Amino acid sequence: MNNNVLKTAMLPGSKSITNRLLILQAIFPNIKLENVSSAIDSMVLKDALQQLATSKDNHLNINIGHAGTAMRFLTAFLSIQEGKSFILDGSERMRQRPIKILVDALKTLGADIAYEDKIGFPPLRITGKKIEKNYIEVDSGISSQYISALMLIAPKLPKRLNINLKGKSVSMPYVYMTLNLLKHLDIPVRMHQNTIEITPKKQVDALVYTIESDWSAASYFYGALTVLRDRKIQLQFLEKDSLQGDAYLVKLFEKFGIATKFLPHGKLEISVTTDFTLPTEIEMNLLAQPDLAQTFAVLCLALKIPCKLTGLQTLRIKETDRLQALKNEMEKLGASVIITDDSLQMTPPDLLTKNVSIDTYNDHRMAMAFSILQKIHPIKILDKDVVAKSFPDFWKTFDKL
Repeated sequence: MNNNVLKTAMLPGSKSITNRLLILQAIFPNIKLENVSSAIDSMVLKDALQQLATSKDNHLNINIGHAGTAMRFLTAFLSIQEGKSFILDGSERMRQRPIKILVDALKTLGADIAYEDKIGFPPLRITGKKIEKNYIEVDSGISSQYISALMLIAPKLPKRLNINLKGKSVSMPYVYMTLNLLKHLDIPVRMHQNTIEITPKKQVDALVYTIESDWSAASYFYGALTVLRDRKIQLQFLEKDSLQGDAYLVKLFEKFGIATKFLPHGKLEISVTTDFTLPTEIEMNLLAQPDLAQTFAVLCLALKIPCKLTGLQTLRIKETDRLQALKNEMEKLGASVIITDDSLQMTPPDLLTKNVSIDTYNDHRMAMAFSILQKIHPIKILDKDVVAKSFPDFWKTFDKL
């Protein structure tokens, strides 16, 4: 092992933080953003908001492609654009991703939204109007983005918005992220038990917000180091006290003998712990970090460690059915995989099948997760450009390792 080899990787700005701040910037234009994510999802949302701000037409057709966050956030944001109407559409996969819980919540508040085709799914016909009601109950067991979408428009509403979360909440770190961003803008917000209260605000003080790098993207570099085990990697603009729930990966990777040292000026260094014995099996509940599921599933396969991952109920409605996609591709490599609606259990083979072509299902995280395995095992990853959804320079950056 040669831990003196040091590599530096530049990560993009957080897509999750960027997308929330783009909506808030549309409400409060005196917010200036730095280190904005270059992800296609963020660019799509930015373009749609720019189109809305500059168009003199009272009716707009907006297509957000595969960008799920843009679909959820725009559904709420467009519903409060008084005097304008919209058709909000996306890709074929987007037309298969449910939106009914958010639409029902907005309609309960008084929004005017109709389905253009299949009930419960895009495309949507939205007529912007003033929303007067201020209490809503939301099933928080499906997607945290529905909750964040409502929270982000709350500062623009005429009355204080009260959101009551029902059921077992998933991906709550993303709700806390939205909560903390609102607090950063001095917007009065309070969360008590299962209730969120947000008071409207006409304007906020001008500020410049530097967006931290993406912890989800960092997971692939942690994974690469785990399988290579012979170098150090330095990553930029990642904070110990991060708004991102996926920063918890620092603790999760300790299970694999990876140490993290936080350095000044938002830098960190990760390295392999010496004299560390890998575990014989792994069990993780990723309810709060579902975007890390593919990383750890493929990492365990690469290391030939049986794993059981739970808390994965949101993976069925992502860019693809991520549980089924993982099962399909890992079984090509010889693994035994059992999935339920919220879990994945993988038993690796003695020998991985070589030269397998890995389908990515229009899902950036499938491509980036299997890049970890590709570092030590010959596979071909198809449609590699899909990473542009969140990390356009991924392959250029990753290959430098």
